Amino acid sequence: MSTTAATSAEISHPSQLPAVDKVLLVAEMQPLREAYGLDACTKAARNVLTQLRQQLLGSADQPGQPVQADLTSIVQSAQRQLQARFAPRLQPVLNLTGTVLHTNLGRALLPQAAIDAVVQALSSPANLEYDLQDGSRGDRDDLVESLICELTGAEAATVVNNNAAAVLLVLSTMAMGKEVIVSRGELVEIGGAFRIPDVMTRAGAKLIEVGTTNRTHEKDYAGAIGEHTGALMKVHCSNYAITGFTKAVSDADVAGIAHGHQLPMIVDLGSGTLIDMRDWGLPYEVTVRETVESGADIVTFSGDKLLGGPQAGIIVGKKELIAQIKKNPLKRALRVGKITLAALEPTLRLYLNPEKLAEELTTLRLFTRKAADMQAQAETLLPLLQQALGQGFVVETAAMNSQIGSGALPVENLPSFGLKMYPASGKQAGRQLTQLEARFRALPRPVIGRLHDDAFWLDLRCLESAAQALFVEQLGQLA
Repeated sequence: MSTTAATSAEISHPSQLPAVDKVLLVAEMQPLREAYGLDACTKAARNVLTQLRQQLLGSADQPGQPVQADLTSIVQSAQRQLQARFAPRLQPVLNLTGTVLHTNLGRALLPQAAIDAVVQALSSPANLEYDLQDGSRGDRDDLVESLICELTGAEAATVVNNNAAAVLLVLSTMAMGKEVIVSRGELVEIGGAFRIPDVMTRAGAKLIEVGTTNRTHEKDYAGAIGEHTGALMKVHCSNYAITGFTKAVSDADVAGIAHGHQLPMIVDLGSGTLIDMRDWGLPYEVTVRETVESGADIVTFSGDKLLGGPQAGIIVGKKELIAQIKKNPLKRALRVGKITLAALEPTLRLYLNPEKLAEELTTLRLFTRKAADMQAQAETLLPLLQQALGQGFVVETAAMNSQIGSGALPVENLPSFGLKMYPASGKQAGRQLTQLEARFRALPRPVIGRLHDDAFWLDLRCLESAAQALFVEQLGQLA
C-alpha cells in the first residue's frame, strides 16, 4: 500500500530518517518503480538516505548539521539519481563546429539507405557468412567485395574495423620481420597519438626512413633497398601539409622502384575517396582508383571519412596479396560484424548512381551545401536566437569557413555561413563566453559550436532542415 508524502520537516538525528521500505511505498515512488524497477529504486533510496545520514553525523572536522528532509524530497533526490544512472552516455548532438567529419562527434553521418539496412540487420538474422545459392558457409567479405572492386578498379578487397587496423594487418602479413621503406615526411601521427612508426613496430616490421622531412627523391628509396626489405610504403599526409621547398616521389614512381626490385608497394590513403571531388566543386583529393592505377599493390583507406559510410578499414589490391592478408590470424580479430557490413554495402551502392550521389550521400550533401542557403538560414535564426539570449549577448550572422575534417584536405576550406555571439558588455567576456558555450552543451540535444576570436560561433553547414526545427524548439531552454 502506498502512502502520501509527509510534509517538510527538519531532521536533526539519523533516527528520524524514514526506513527504505517506507520511501518505496510513497505514491510518488510508484511511477519510478514501474520505469526503473524495484531493485534500482531501492538502491537509489538507500543512497539518498545514506547521504542524509552522513550529513547529520558529520565528521571530525565538520560537525553534523540538521537537514530539511521529507518523503517527497527524498523521492525527488532518488529520481535524480535514477535519471542520471539510466541516462544514455552516447547522446545525439548538433554539430555546428564547422567540421563536417568531426572525429570526436562520430565522423560521417550515414545515408538513409544505410540506416534502413542497419535497422533490418539488427532485427533479423542475415546471411552474414552463408551462401544462399548453395547453402554452404560463405565469406562475409563477399557481401561488399565486388562493389569495392568495381568502384576502385582493384582485383580484390577485404574489410576490417578501421584504417589503423588495415595498416596493421597489411604490414603484419607482408612485412613481419622485414624492413619497410617510408619517406621521413610521411611518418604521420593521427588522432589519439597513434603513429605510423608505432603501428609498424606492433606489426613486427622495421621502419627504414628515407629522405628528409620536406624532400624525398627516387634515389632515396632505391638506395635504401637491401636484402631484408619487405616493401616500399607511401602514406598520404591527409592531416597536414608541408609547403615551400618540397619534393615528394609520386605513387607511380615509388611503385616502379618497388616492382623493379620485385617488391610490393603499399599505400595508406588514410581518408580515401571514391570520387573525383572536383566534379562537385570541391578541392581535389587523390582517389582510390587513381592510387590503384598508379601501380600500388595494396591500398588502405577509411569507410567513415570521405567515403561517407560506417567506421571501417578497407584494403584493396592484388588478388594474391589480399588472399594472404585474409589468412592472417589477425584478420579474425580485426574483422567487422554484420552492422558495419549492413551499413557499408548500401553506402557503396550509392556510388553506382553519381547523378544522385550528392542528394543521397549525407556527407557529400553537407560538403556541397551552398553558402547562400546557409546565409538565408542564419538570417532566419538570428532573431530567434537573439530573443532567447536576451540583451546580454549580441548575435550576428557571419561568413565562415568550414573544413572537411578527420584529416582530409587539412588546408582547404569550404565557404560557409552561420551565427556568432559575443557579450554586449566586455566585462568578463571570456567567462561569459565559456558559460554560454556550456549552456548550449547542456540543452536536451546538445549544440556543439566553437569559441573563436572572442565570440561563440555556430557554423550552419551541418544544420539541415530537420535538425533546424529541433534547434529552434529548444532555444527557450537556454535561459
